[in-house]
Amino acid sequence: MDDSRDGIAAWREGRAGRIRLDRPAALNALDLPMVRAIAAAMEGFRDDPAVHLVVVDSAAPRAFCAGGDIRALRDDLVAGRTEAVDTFFREEYALDLAVAQFPKPWVALVDGACIGGGIGVSVHGSARVATEGAMFAMPETAIGLFPDIGASFFLPRMPGAIGFYLALTGARMKGADAVRAGFATHYVPREAMPGLAEALVRDGVAALAAHARALPPFGLAPHRAAIDRCFSAGSVPEILARLAAEDTDWARETTATLRAMSPSSLMWSHALLRAGAGRDLAACLRAELALAHAVTRHPDFLEGVRAMVVDKDRAPRWSPATVEAVDPAAIAALAG
Repeated sequence: MDDSRDGIAAWREGRAGRIRLDRPAALNALDLPMVRAIAAAMEGFRDDPAVHLVVVDSAAPRAFCAGGDIRALRDDLVAGRTEAVDTFFREEYALDLAVAQFPKPWVALVDGACIGGGIGVSVHGSARVATEGAMFAMPETAIGLFPDIGASFFLPRMPGAIGFYLALTGARMKGADAVRAGFATHYVPREAMPGLAEALVRDGVAALAAHARALPPFGLAPHRAAIDRCFSAGSVPEILARLAAEDTDWARETTATLRAMSPSSLMWSHALLRAGAGRDLAACLRAELALAHAVTRHPDFLEGVRAMVVDKDRAPRWSPATVEAVDPAAIAALAG
């Protein structure tokens, strides 16, 4: 198998099927042709007895994958192509489930930004290797969306309340911290990644243990107790109240971050994660697909993408403008 099309390259090398994300001008942001090309490569590798594992990496120096192509999704919505938006989410989430169910080891080599959809094609696999240059984030509340691609399954299962903290604030987990949080499974310095890739092709997943390095202390360690106290709350208003009670610089900075996000997005994201704690991955993805259909029609999504991606003025006008003004019944109807 040797193929290069639609933003990826796919080929067989030694024991491995190789998938390389190769849309560098867009930082490998996923569009529908890329999703379909990855799915097609997976199917070929699934049925190839010479392929013992799949190794996914990036041709873009700055990113593994910068998420879904939200600018294109906004363009579709503005043009009235709502079915195209639904199709993208449906096929992206099907790809995420296929990664989780893939019968052979799935190893993602992550260097640079790994955001949203990039996490979807890595975190559900059997191994995720992060370098010191890797950066994982779920920043969807800043654009009026929600942490998707199965995030309502894996974020509530992170240590303590870290997943809720990451979901609502969009905080970045870099390098070895991504392993501590649960986005990645192994930490390997950037300079050692080419050697790891060669060893995986030659020796299979046994190469991971030989290349992984010990983890430094968790960067969030000074705030772990406060994160658990505040973000274990049963509602977003209660999280804000607990942050106010902390009366620390970290709590005030975190509150300011939350207040800048879409209030509606904070609410439906929090509700989705709480429900996801009791669902399996397939059920989480079904709930996320239904929510994606609803919230991409909400004014905050168009406004958030406009402010953060299109015009880049970083001054979104949310509707409603505050958490206190959001109707909890409306949120429950969407994400309960």
